[in-house]
Amino acid sequence: MAVPPPTPADNPGHEEPAPTGQGSHTTMMLSAVVILVLALGLFGGHDESSSDAPAPPRAAPVSTSAPPPRQAAGQPAGRHLPRSRPVRLLIPKISVDAPFTDLAIGSTGRLEPPPAHDVNLVGWHAKGASPGETGTAIIAGHVDTATSAAVFVNLGELAKGDVFHVDRADGRRASFRVDSVETFDKGHFPSRRVYEDTATAQVRLITCAGDYDRTARDYTDNLVVFAHLL
Repeated sequence: MAVPPPTPADNPGHEEPAPTGQGSHTTMMLSAVVILVLALGLFGGHDESSSDAPAPPRAAPVSTSAPPPRQAAGQPAGRHLPRSRPVRLLIPKISVDAPFTDLAIGSTGRLEPPPAHDVNLVGWHAKGASPGETGTAIIAGHVDTATSAAVFVNLGELAKGDVFHVDRADGRRASFRVDSVETFDKGHFPSRRVYEDTATAQVRLITCAGDYDRTARDYTDNLVVFAHLL
């Protein structure tokens, strides 16, 4: 899963998912600076010099955006859970039962992808909101690798109303209902809409989609699942 380089605006050449706040204890700090908009795509676990292997998906670019929205005085944040590391993602409809790995923004300004050798692995932006915490949690996974389909190969089968779960390190299970499933061209990725923090607990599931461009060695689109905490 590849994450494109940072840009000064909403311009995801390879896409640009940039998660923002990190929950109540970090949003103030982040809003003092700028919110990173992580651009996520998918990577494949194959040697880029080998043109024979099916090219894997990549991640998107990173750019800056406005600070996350703030709640009006006295306005409730809605249902949410305290911060806790996600342990396992469960999506019954598409038979996903996968462990998490932490993802960070590398020196190039891109969100580092999950290791490509493990096709049943998802990653979360560990410095952003955790699933269930107030804000927008980002979860990314490969659609395929050079040798086989990967954890999010059937992500596009989800539909509005479907429910998935995140088991957390604190022993709680956060359940989410899908609001929409949308595909975006990587050249026009709506980074603010996808990554900007919210006053409620939400999650974005992101993978690559569309056609594989052998010249660019990248997929043309990104699939994003928008969901909220039940």
